[in-house]
Amino acid sequence: MKVSPVKSRADLRAFVDFPLRLHPTDRYVPLLWSVIAAHRRTAELFLVRDERGVVVGRTSVHRSAAFDAKVGRRQLFGHTEFVDDDAVFAAILDTVEARADGRPLFGPVALLPNQTGGVITSGFADRGFVDSAWNPAYYPAMYERHGFRRRFEADTWLVDLDRTASEAGSTTASISAGTPVDRDHGFIFDDARIAAERLVIRHGSRRHFREQLPILRQLLNASFAQLGYYTEISAEQLAEQTDGLAYLLDEALLLWLEKAGRPIAFVVTVPDISEFLMAVGGRLGVLNQLRLLATRAWYRRDAVLIIKGTVPEEQGKGYLTLLSRELHRNLAAGGYRTLRSTFVERENTASAAQYRRAGGRPLHGYTFYEKAAA
Repeated sequence: MKVSPVKSRADLRAFVDFPLRLHPTDRYVPLLWSVIAAHRRTAELFLVRDERGVVVGRTSVHRSAAFDAKVGRRQLFGHTEFVDDDAVFAAILDTVEARADGRPLFGPVALLPNQTGGVITSGFADRGFVDSAWNPAYYPAMYERHGFRRRFEADTWLVDLDRTASEAGSTTASISAGTPVDRDHGFIFDDARIAAERLVIRHGSRRHFREQLPILRQLLNASFAQLGYYTEISAEQLAEQTDGLAYLLDEALLLWLEKAGRPIAFVVTVPDISEFLMAVGGRLGVLNQLRLLATRAWYRRDAVLIIKGTVPEEQGKGYLTLLSRELHRNLAAGGYRTLRSTFVERENTASAAQYRRAGGRPLHGYTFYEKAAA
């Protein structure tokens, strides 16, 4: 095997195209070409070729002072894809370890766990979706055979909104008149608290999205600071991650809660454009952006909950229940049929309970991997 750095435009194209050839086009959702190109500024990208010169693997290596401060010194790696061949994976591992300088390895992340990365460990028959991983079943087996152990195990989630709506309807029909009915998928909140606690639900705005980003960043960093993998996101990182989101935004699905004028909780949900990204191979240039904009109504059947949280001093008071109730009402009004969620750590039982309450189920097992220093 020959491992070489990505140096040219042709190398970058080969790097982007490799997983499109490797994985089923109806399951794997590629990361945007523009995102990979941006990551190249702060990470080294590598291709693995066999004796014929055919690309059979890829990876990247980088470090993060913020992640080191949170977890300890680590050599990070990401964008890691490979054929089912131990020699190919060994070449990737050798490349990462050669740059580790005695650090333990952690990944795959691009560039951090709260951006993109991870490996799915179950649910391989179900397609991936934006901001989440998809890989074949041999990936976790390969990592573990080469000495990696799981870290931050989690699950993605799927809620069948059509099914929960029909079940709610049958429940309503089966009870006698005047009996209270839960029409909000189990998200019970005492509405008398709304006025008493001066609670106001705010919605996203396409026109003012950039102005709303500082509010979301403040909530995001405060809500997730206590999680073991999370590192504070900068204004520049958030702007990069949400670039192009405004024109696709369904304003009814981006919500935050104010208490006496202070933002305390939030839910970010977006229309699922995964199938479009599959079709264009992650190339969201100007022409494809215009195509997506022209057909965006087609992508209002499925939604992805990207992230949600409550600031620490207000956790455990039911505020996410109120936002979840509003979200599910708006999903129903918008005609959405499914809601997927990015990974939720298995130790985060309160967050997982929100999906179970709505009739959801785990979709993909999810993990990151760590390996002791060589």
